[in-house]
Amino acid sequence: MQFSESWLRSFCNPSLSTQALADVLTMAGMEVEDLEPVAPPFHKIVVGEIKEAEQHPNADRLRVCKVDTGAELLTIVCGASNARVGIRVPCALVGAELPPGEDGKPFSIKVGKLRGVESYGMLCSARELRLKVEDTGGLLELPLDAPLGQDIREYLQLNDTLFTLKLTPNLAHCLSVYGVARELAALTGAPLVEPKTSAIAVTLAERQVAQIQAPDLCGRFAGRIVRGINPKAITPRWMVDRLARSGQRSVNALVDISNYVMFELGRPSHIFDLDKITGDLQVRWGRAGESLKLLNGSTITVDEQVGVVADTAGLESLAGIMGGEASAVGDETRNIYIEAAFWWPEAIAGRSRRFNFSTDAGHRFERGVDPASIPEHIDHITQLILDICGTSETQVGPIDDQVVNMPATRQVNMRVSRAAKIIGIALTCEQCTDVFSRLGLPFQVGGDVITVTVPSYRFDIQIEEDLVEEVVRIIGYNNLPDTAPLAQVTARIHSEEKRPIFQAKRLLASLGYQETINFSFIDSASNQQLGGVDKSIRLLNPIASQLDVMRSSIVPSLIQVLQFNLARKQPRLRIFEVGRVFWHNSTITDSLATVRGFEQPMRVAGLAAGAHTAMQWGVKSREVDFYDIKADVEALLAPLFPRFVAKSHPALHPGRSAEIYIDDQVIGFMGQLHPLWVQKYELSLAPIVFELDWQAVLNRTLPKPLPVSKYQSVQKDIAVLVPAGVTYGDLMGAIWQAPTNGLLQDATLFDIYKPQGVDVAEASWAIRLVLQSEQGNLTEAEIEASIQAILAQLTAAVGARLRA
Repeated sequence: MQFSESWLRSFCNPSLSTQALADVLTMAGMEVEDLEPVAPPFHKIVVGEIKEAEQHPNADRLRVCKVDTGAELLTIVCGASNARVGIRVPCALVGAELPPGEDGKPFSIKVGKLRGVESYGMLCSARELRLKVEDTGGLLELPLDAPLGQDIREYLQLNDTLFTLKLTPNLAHCLSVYGVARELAALTGAPLVEPKTSAIAVTLAERQVAQIQAPDLCGRFAGRIVRGINPKAITPRWMVDRLARSGQRSVNALVDISNYVMFELGRPSHIFDLDKITGDLQVRWGRAGESLKLLNGSTITVDEQVGVVADTAGLESLAGIMGGEASAVGDETRNIYIEAAFWWPEAIAGRSRRFNFSTDAGHRFERGVDPASIPEHIDHITQLILDICGTSETQVGPIDDQVVNMPATRQVNMRVSRAAKIIGIALTCEQCTDVFSRLGLPFQVGGDVITVTVPSYRFDIQIEEDLVEEVVRIIGYNNLPDTAPLAQVTARIHSEEKRPIFQAKRLLASLGYQETINFSFIDSASNQQLGGVDKSIRLLNPIASQLDVMRSSIVPSLIQVLQFNLARKQPRLRIFEVGRVFWHNSTITDSLATVRGFEQPMRVAGLAAGAHTAMQWGVKSREVDFYDIKADVEALLAPLFPRFVAKSHPALHPGRSAEIYIDDQVIGFMGQLHPLWVQKYELSLAPIVFELDWQAVLNRTLPKPLPVSKYQSVQKDIAVLVPAGVTYGDLMGAIWQAPTNGLLQDATLFDIYKPQGVDVAEASWAIRLVLQSEQGNLTEAEIEASIQAILAQLTAAVGARLRA
């Protein structure tokens, strides 16, 4: 909403600067989005009248003008097409400075010579003065009663500021200059100038019959006939200027008056050409197939969900939004019907958006317009029409007021103690009643409870909290005391046994992964196929039809990211995400961090697809495989030693998937995506994925200092025949469980092969053992005892035997 400061101050003029006034409005909830001067700086430009205008002797397009500035007669050479005798225009005197041009520098007026004729000034257009008025391309013509010699800034009231307010939907009562002034008076205590409206003398008995057939659309419909007006009357400049400074161009006097009252008092109205109305008016819902040509030139088709005003010949206007072209006023209009109504906000809301346009009237009606002041506002509109368009033949009919369904008077209670608790300050009943008095809200006090009778123009006050908001708004948010928090603020010190979150993420980034952030909801099919759940957590109100369940795994989200990148010709991808997954769990109870029946653990998942490394000449290109990602998982979990156990998963290749253990606890899974899903999701690459419990990733064991032995270590290589099906983890676990009295320091598998003559069910595994003691150099007996203990443990645990 935009208006001029001078218009606002005509209703309420507190002793505040422009910026201070804007700050007061902003702190009260009416955010002043922009302050802009009406005109840029310039000086020594006055009202002048052209007394003579002769053709320049040496130029076809120039005229030599004699200009009366009230103090002297100046010779000024002018090239404007409308420079003629008798008009009054802005005249820049010698020494004047015009607004800066495109180069950003002010333009100074000096005595000049144009084609041999001296010029002592300059006649100005609206464009040259940078004024936001309709530019005709020539000189800015002023009214003939403009005082000669008066400073143009003073005459046009250019020392003014445009206020642009960003109002929230609950402030419908502020969608007018008077509405803002009413709030300003309550905020500052400055007197409020009430609009002067007096009843209009009725000189005509004629009425236009109007029938409200839809009380749920229109609760009150009023209008009057005015005959014998002058449709070609000129809109006064003060009204044109105020409209222009509100962002509304002048159309004609009747339309301008209607728009002016809407911006001034917040009252949208419509003026019909009476001679174009056929029969009685009907206020009703539209009917399927009916069409209406609007004032903006578009033709729309209405239905039973759209309100209309019709006569016996057809539709005349779109209720509360825009009038129709069939009954529009024009230069031939002599008789009019002035209409103002109360349209129910829910009957107007969203209707204009159906037709891809919006109007100032619809914007106000869908938020609520005062139904009680309709007759007074019709009188105000009528008086302006009489003042501007009236003739000796003008006759005014009575107001025909149809009232069928008005909003019920509301009373809202506010407990002072409750208001004090919400606002957080000590509050007295006197403070609250003072606020309501300043706002013009009638009230009654009963102990701790104040009962407010809500005025008809306040559609936003519905519950107790609305009144609390009014109290704190008028007291001033900036006047609330600063209160220190009661709770002690202490730093959250993390255990050293927990890895910092960002350290874990940086580790993944160092391994070449990029972090992604996805929605926590996905489509049910992907969740079932890739997440491995039979019963998903379904959303009651999904933001999109394909995002209807909460994810039980992060893998489907990463597959979507892979699809997106492959569609854009990205051949290599490594990504990860840290986020929550959601499962049904009947053991979970309600708490500050949990919801009964649902488990929401944090997980980390990664995906790799494409080449193992970026293309380069020194490394042979190959596709990333299971063991590449297994190494990444081990690096992520270090210094813990994860154990990988072959296990099928619904989303993964049955022969290339594994569960991941830390000690005896499953913490996640990894593997290659199942060929079925690779084909279904039309992936040109089969990605390797992993998903781990986030808390397991953050856990770590603290390093323990150990003395460095000064005695020599011993390396021994053994080769054992291992039955098929034994894994590397099983073998190494058996070795470390052997009773070597702490002499075993390291064990490394360095070869696997099947020699000739060996049963195909067995393979030969070669292991290098490192033995060392802190007590002294090892003897042959100690070495032999340790080797035998390891061999015995291998035989007992995995069925391995020493190769002969």
